[in-house]
Amino acid sequence: MLPRLHTIPQVSETALQYLNALQQQDFEGDIESGYAARLSLATDNSVYQQLPQAILFPKSLADIVRLTKLAQHPPFLALTFTPRGGGTGTNGQSLNNNIIVDLSRHMNQILEINPEERWVRVQSGVVKDQLNQYLQPFGLFFSPELSTSNRATIGGMINTDASGQGSLQYGKTSDHVLALKSVLINGDILESDAMPSQTLEQDETPLQPHAQRLHQAVYRCCKQNRDRILSELPQLNRFLTGYDLKNVFNHDLSQFNLSRILTGSEGSLAFICEAKLNLLPIPKYRTLINIKYNSFDAALRNAPLMLQAKALSVETVDSSVLNLAKQDIVWHSVSALLTEDNHDPILGLNIVEFAGHQEKAIENRVTALCKLLDERIAKRQDGIIGYQVCADLDSILKIYAMRKKAVGLLGNAKGTAKPIPFVEDTCVPPEHLADYISEFRALLDQHGLKYGMFGHVDAGVLHVRPALDLCDPQQVKLFKTISDQVVELTAKYGGLIWGEHGKGMRSYYGERFFGAALWQELRYIKGLFDPHNRLNPGKICTPPESDSGLYPITSSMRADFDRQIPLALREDYPGAMNCNGNGLCFNFDVHSTMCPSMKVSRDRTFSPKGRAALLREWLRLLSEQNITPAELDFHQPQQTKLTDLVEKVRNSWRHKQGEYDFSHEVKAAMDTCLACKACAAQCPIKIDVPAFRAQFNHFYHSRYLRPIKDYVVANVEYIAPLMAKAPRFFNFFTEANMTAYLAKKTIGMVDLPSLSHPSLQQQLVEIGYQGYSLEQLEKLNAAEKNRMLLIVQDPFTSYYDAKVVADFVALSQKLGFKPVVLPFKPNGKAQHIKGFLSRFAKTARNQADFLARLAKLEMPLVGVDPAIVLSYREEYPEILQQQNPFHVLTSHEWLLQQLDSENLQSAVLHQRHDNRTWYLFPHCTEATALPNSPKQWQTIFARFGQTLHSETVGCCGMAGTFGHETQHLAMSKSIYSLSWQQKLKKYDPQFCLATGYSCRSQVKRMEQWQLKHPLQALLSLFNQ
Repeated sequence: MLPRLHTIPQVSETALQYLNALQQQDFEGDIESGYAARLSLATDNSVYQQLPQAILFPKSLADIVRLTKLAQHPPFLALTFTPRGGGTGTNGQSLNNNIIVDLSRHMNQILEINPEERWVRVQSGVVKDQLNQYLQPFGLFFSPELSTSNRATIGGMINTDASGQGSLQYGKTSDHVLALKSVLINGDILESDAMPSQTLEQDETPLQPHAQRLHQAVYRCCKQNRDRILSELPQLNRFLTGYDLKNVFNHDLSQFNLSRILTGSEGSLAFICEAKLNLLPIPKYRTLINIKYNSFDAALRNAPLMLQAKALSVETVDSSVLNLAKQDIVWHSVSALLTEDNHDPILGLNIVEFAGHQEKAIENRVTALCKLLDERIAKRQDGIIGYQVCADLDSILKIYAMRKKAVGLLGNAKGTAKPIPFVEDTCVPPEHLADYISEFRALLDQHGLKYGMFGHVDAGVLHVRPALDLCDPQQVKLFKTISDQVVELTAKYGGLIWGEHGKGMRSYYGERFFGAALWQELRYIKGLFDPHNRLNPGKICTPPESDSGLYPITSSMRADFDRQIPLALREDYPGAMNCNGNGLCFNFDVHSTMCPSMKVSRDRTFSPKGRAALLREWLRLLSEQNITPAELDFHQPQQTKLTDLVEKVRNSWRHKQGEYDFSHEVKAAMDTCLACKACAAQCPIKIDVPAFRAQFNHFYHSRYLRPIKDYVVANVEYIAPLMAKAPRFFNFFTEANMTAYLAKKTIGMVDLPSLSHPSLQQQLVEIGYQGYSLEQLEKLNAAEKNRMLLIVQDPFTSYYDAKVVADFVALSQKLGFKPVVLPFKPNGKAQHIKGFLSRFAKTARNQADFLARLAKLEMPLVGVDPAIVLSYREEYPEILQQQNPFHVLTSHEWLLQQLDSENLQSAVLHQRHDNRTWYLFPHCTEATALPNSPKQWQTIFARFGQTLHSETVGCCGMAGTFGHETQHLAMSKSIYSLSWQQKLKKYDPQFCLATGYSCRSQVKRMEQWQLKHPLQALLSLFNQ
């Protein structure tokens, strides 16, 4: 039995008093001080970890004014604050051990748009892709690009002055910020936009006194140092100082805009709350040329040719990144766009984009470049081995999606050493990039490191992620050594070490690049806005009078905590330990499957990243109490003793009395996981939350009693077959109001499904199905076996949606096959979800042995429900610690295999089917684990003369029994309303299809009509 975990870092008394006082100040947002919430924001996309004192989630600008004004009261003057957005930074910009103010949860509204003048006003928490999705109907877009655009907030982009692909033409975020509304640490609201310099010279600004003093002081500082700023700072496209001393003025100094000082300031000067942004027309014509090389060096040295061709952007990717992409599901979408010869593999790639509003001009540039490339290929010059042109938007977006995801995939490298961001966005003049990279690679090779490289060669920006194991203290020293060496190398080439991703903990090197004089000017500006160093202290610089220093480059890291967990334990829980904080699970898109509970709650503890952080800390706290890896090995048999039961009762009673155990906070986060497994497929690191959640639940309930509903869910596969013998009798009680009331109050279950009536067996009799015994199957010859299929039952379709199974039998018969419905045996997925791992192991072993015997018959095993079928491929090998000697196909995989067989062709071709348009709503687990499945269904329907559109939808919110549990009912319905409800409204219900039993159940509950399975749609064609 595991111990209680109650020794955790506490919130300071001053911070607690502040939070209590804030609640009394009519603060409308959320206040979090629990350990789980603090841990969830203790990391970002960097190697660092800083535990906050508390987190505030303001709902409005007024909330920020409240919290800052309260902070001026004498008891709270020692408190400091750090603004935070999407938390996608790679240098710890938003991390601090103070009070975090997260503007992403609530302050995410698009406030105003003026399409004629081409500007939009937004709150800081708006996500970049969310904004562009909103702007698309207006033919406009916010142009600064970055790889984390589906979760990075506008406020974060402004604070880091973000830019990426296309920056030579589109510039950085600051180039598109027209005006800002911010709150200073003293509670004053600061509005900043462009104003004539003359008004500041003549003291004629209509500003409030404090705002006026700030404007005039910054104006004087930047004007007096203008010559030094232009001569001593590197003049690069990706020039970042933290406070943009150069661009506060326009080219002739006639305009001054204080907003330029705030862009790139990383929350160290003010809380940026609203922004007025410049917009550009969406290019009407876009063409991508993917140029393939036999080496990464060749790709780099060939980049100037692309620039001469007047391309919008040139992105480069090395073989390490490409090879990782090939191992991910993302590659299926681009493999046809990046074909390669086995004898001449792609070792470097330049992605060259042309975009604009003049079609002929784009065509001429593309044609000219392709002609040059053909000449070089013919002469075998420049290492070019081929190229492919993408002229359609869908293909272009797929290439960029691969490029974006490949960044995160670097973190999924094998072994304990992981490619990590810490010298990853250096910027040098583009003409020096190839030579610079040559020296950079030599530096890394000298240390024997592996690494991946990619970048924006048009802007001279290189992304390099050397692989280090920071759990090894010696490699932490190497981390510092390499950082120092890269600083010197970059300075040698006239560059900067932060060309794109901000400074954060790397502010440590600021004075090295800016020189003593300008460094003091930066400190002077910090002192104007934040004289007492209370906003994101330790970043960018400190006020002149401050004794505080900047964070060192080797500040507290995630690995410092992971190192305390035994290596064997880290290896047993890779799903939690390997999370690198890339935050793809924060994707704002409600039609993306990952992660539904986070999307609807906006609580980051309910995300794969949040849950991984909590489990890592749970393992660390257990390690502190000398729990060994063997004690956390769920494969070990457990003996239940009466004394253990007594102790569980006692522990559970204490829990109800309020006794603290960090395990309860972990449990609360795990309970909201829907086990959709989208994380296991879509996360670049393959963070499989359902897997480690099952392990956690297994051990949590060795100390605490389980609720009754867990036993009900775990035993449904055993109870349903018995109840199905008299479905009308049991349905009478299930559907009674009193039963529903008792189930809700005593078990915690709602909307219990009714058993199928007539039962599956009765329906099979009605369609004339005749079964086969095992002995009969064994006597069949090869030709007879070729026309057989063995249908593996699952408890949900067989007992609660039996018509689907019966219709599959009927369809396969009409296609010329002889189906055999195998005897039902429990699969155990529900046991796995609830963490009954010992029972699940036994169930899985029984079912595996049964299916292994049948596999020897050499007939296809086919299941109807994709979630159950996929459990044979994922959960079974894990629990049984071996690969399955059998393979169960989904129904569409089996149909696809038969498309070229004579029997199926004959059956289909001799039928005349009216062409209809159907709409497929894929099961979230199926769509992520089998990303080609929607297209494969489309292929199948096309062979039947039908048109099938596949909808991109998120989770339906049911997820097995999740939506039937009282505690999750509200969340389940909210998740359904995000995506499924919106998409279903557009279509005729009789032509809407869903592969998942859960999905059909949720729609039936919410809409009071029944979705068909695609198999049933195909069968209906034969009944016309």
